[in-house]
Amino acid sequence: MLRSTIPRIRTLAYLLCLALLVYVVVYMPTSYTIERPGSADEVKPMVRVAEGEMEERGSFMMTTVSVTYANLALLGLSLLDENADIGKRIKDQDDDEYRITQQYYMNSSQSSAIAAAYREAGVKFGIETEYVFITTVPDRDPQQKEFITGDKIIAVEGEKIFTLEGLRNLLESHSVGDVVEVSIERAGRPIEQPVKLVAILNDDGTTRPGFGVSTGEVLRIDPENPSDEVYFTQTQVGGPSAGLMFTLEIYNQLTPGDLTRGYRIAGTGTIKSDGTVGEIGGIQHKVVAAERRGADIFFVPEGNFAVAEKKMKETGGSMTLVPVKTLQDALAYIDKLPVNYG
Repeated sequence: MLRSTIPRIRTLAYLLCLALLVYVVVYMPTSYTIERPGSADEVKPMVRVAEGEMEERGSFMMTTVSVTYANLALLGLSLLDENADIGKRIKDQDDDEYRITQQYYMNSSQSSAIAAAYREAGVKFGIETEYVFITTVPDRDPQQKEFITGDKIIAVEGEKIFTLEGLRNLLESHSVGDVVEVSIERAGRPIEQPVKLVAILNDDGTTRPGFGVSTGEVLRIDPENPSDEVYFTQTQVGGPSAGLMFTLEIYNQLTPGDLTRGYRIAGTGTIKSDGTVGEIGGIQHKVVAAERRGADIFFVPEGNFAVAEKKMKETGGSMTLVPVKTLQDALAYIDKLPVNYG
């Protein structure tokens, strides 16, 4: 009888080991991510000027990086992929917080792109804050759990909040340890929340009272003429790095003629309202993504150019890389291009 049960026990042990191996290799989470070339998408379907000129015989394209949370199997396979990089997962943010933070960066980028395009095109406009909201809630203090990422701050002690500066000034009229009544909007529902103020460290080493969470503000750009109003469609892409390409598309629709001149123009870079282009991450992946989509030209923030050029040499691509520091640099380069309406 004992001999007959031994094979069953052995089989069960094998199955348990196999199940454990599958869990460890496939399902057990790790603290790493895998970054690869993402997409190169045309910007025109994402943005529209109310009465803008829509004809384009070329295209402006924004580029992305594909980020995957890695299991052991994916980590192993990534070692065989020359276009894959392994990175560390951000510990202070869960998936929802990351998504909301990236969407905030995207919204801010779109506002800056509108302002930069308006300034370059000579369109008169005004800037207003739409709302202040919570971008990140750290785990360090249990009292901070009175907020969740995405909460809109409507009022404090009955006083309406319109800007980050207004929120900070109001909180600084109180002391660390005070409990204040905060009106927030969470998933469309109004909530009243008593919150104990904590000490926030300033750059000079002093402290001030605050909520102990990260906050941001969403801006609204209002043109003087409604025909210049800019509308964005909802996308699943987050982050600030499409700023330059959004600006070029908006400027193209605001001004006469086809700015693309018939070329497929990709690129990346943050944008400030004055037209300054900032560096981004993952440039090596974005260059590959654009090359795969047949881009003719790729605008690169000047500080990212060396890495982009190195990657292009490795891949043997034929796409033209153009370093830019400002929107004006990109426009000046396009202005010298011969028309490509073949």
